[in-house]
Amino acid sequence: MRPAAFRNFLLLASSLLFAGLSAVPQSFSPSLRRATGAACRLSRAESERRCRAPGQPPGGALCHGRGRCDCGVCICHVNEPGVYFGPLCECHEWVCETYDGSTCAGHGKCDCGKCKCEEGWFGEACQYPTHCDLTKKKSNQMCKNSQDVICSNAGTCHCGRCKCDNPDGNGLVYGKFCECDDRECIDDETEEICGGHGKCYCGNCYCGSGWHGDKCEFQCDITPWESKRRCTSPDGKICSNRGTCVCGECSCHDVDPTGDWGDIHGDTCECDERDCRAVYDRYSDDFCSGHGQCNCGRCDCKVGWYGKKCEHPRSCPLSAEESIRKCQGSSNLPCSGRGKCECGKCTCYPPGDRRVYGKTCECDDRRCEDLDGAVCGGHGTCSCGRCVCERGWFGELCQHPRKCNLTEEQSKSLCESADGILCSGKGSCHCGKCICSAEEWYISGELCDCDDRDCDKHDGLVCTGNGICNCGNCECWDGWNGNACEIWLGTEYP
Repeated sequence: MRPAAFRNFLLLASSLLFAGLSAVPQSFSPSLRRATGAACRLSRAESERRCRAPGQPPGGALCHGRGRCDCGVCICHVNEPGVYFGPLCECHEWVCETYDGSTCAGHGKCDCGKCKCEEGWFGEACQYPTHCDLTKKKSNQMCKNSQDVICSNAGTCHCGRCKCDNPDGNGLVYGKFCECDDRECIDDETEEICGGHGKCYCGNCYCGSGWHGDKCEFQCDITPWESKRRCTSPDGKICSNRGTCVCGECSCHDVDPTGDWGDIHGDTCECDERDCRAVYDRYSDDFCSGHGQCNCGRCDCKVGWYGKKCEHPRSCPLSAEESIRKCQGSSNLPCSGRGKCECGKCTCYPPGDRRVYGKTCECDDRRCEDLDGAVCGGHGTCSCGRCVCERGWFGELCQHPRKCNLTEEQSKSLCESADGILCSGKGSCHCGKCICSAEEWYISGELCDCDDRDCDKHDGLVCTGNGICNCGNCECWDGWNGNACEIWLGTEYP
């Protein structure tokens, strides 16, 4: 290479090196080693000082506990989920606060572990608006948990959003409704979360291998591998996916609302006796339709009966498929989900209730009753579950008079919701009562402020067809219970 060209090359290389170093953050300093493997020219105290966050005392965590200090320079760990970065490994792309499942509540950007909120929003997760357009009543309603308690009595309501009480600033109380309290996970003796042997999620400890107990305070006397082997069911699943393995023994889950035990059992929870019931009903002994014995979730039928649940008599000339098809009629479910199918014939339930009838139990006159039990509002007759209104009345339950004695102003004042909107903007007002939009079948309530999609379903039916959806909650008819009215409580069973 010619001398002039070589000189130009050196000038170009030195300028690039200077530009690169100037782009490095001020808190970053290259390692003061002459070469790889050479001794550090800094004292240990000076090296650690450079790797410690400003203001931290000697002995504090180096590199925020997320990396190792190499001659005054932090080498960040990459073996955990996410990526640590920054001169002192102070940043992590996943540590920003979330609200209702969204990082920074969708109203800000995550910058090195802290939310930078958009204009008009504030809070650790940008979850609070600076200006609130809600009434106090509406705000408190939005802050109620499933038990109708505002912020689970563990916080205050701010414009429809809960601000959880954390006087110590440790963030152990959290959740959309402050429903999670991780203080429940603190071991009384060690004062550590889950005894230092597990992780806490919403007040419950999830123990590491070899540990168990409410606070992960007990250690197993067998190896994790042996524990897993003992808990593995014949189909290769841990506790048949129906229980929890604790030191080689399965603790089976039982979903029964009474708290009784026994439906799910076996050394590896392989037996599920709910499979033996025609309709799951913990309050009745109607195993195998009353025509067999339940053995580990399988029905052994008595002589003269057959079927998965011993539901078909041998004398029936129909196959199981033909029997069900006859019981279905135009419905998607046998006996419209309101009865029991035997050899192509439906027996409607509840037993003796004449309001449920029809060849496939398709008529249910309970649907003509309001929550107070009045049939068609006293202004009509019920025909196969539908109201036929008298002259001068209309509506699904004949609840609206055609003539109105109220002025338009009086009528509208009775239809206004708490925020001043007529029928919550989802219906029209007639004589002081809201008529909810027919296009949105799920809108209901006196002010069209309820969403029936919130009601639980079973077998594809809202409230299993055994109750009325009342503002998001199932009001079950006599004899039925459960979130979706799916459990039969009656003393008699068809």
